[in-house]
Amino acid sequence: MTKEKKNTQKTDGRIFRVFELITESIGWLQIVASPFLIGLIIGAIIYFPEPTMMRLGIGTIVAILGLVIGIFWATKQWKGKGTIWFMSRIMATPELDYEDRKTRDDKTNDNDKFKKDSI
Repeated sequence: MTKEKKNTQKTDGRIFRVFELITESIGWLQIVASPFLIGLIIGAIIYFPEPTMMRLGIGTIVAILGLVIGIFWATKQWKGKGTIWFMSRIMATPELDYEDRKTRDDKTNDNDKFKKDSI
């Protein structure tokens, strides 16, 4: 291999690692956001009906607890198979896949009936 080709391969590998780091970081932030927002909403529900210092403290603790849980959960996923793999599993919709498959099967059966009738 020539020296130029080796340098090109090293550069391509670095670019891929940077791209992977960016996508994993975005996935990490998405995973952290879910428990944090849930904690924030619960904290707001605790505080806003009767705003006192005690309720503000409890609401803040609940929101911070949601953030900490999100950080631990996202880091665990990152160290495992990766945050993008985890997010793709979460966003997959097997219910829709089942409905789509059922619709295709029904269309195939209708076409088979039409072919038999025309023969």
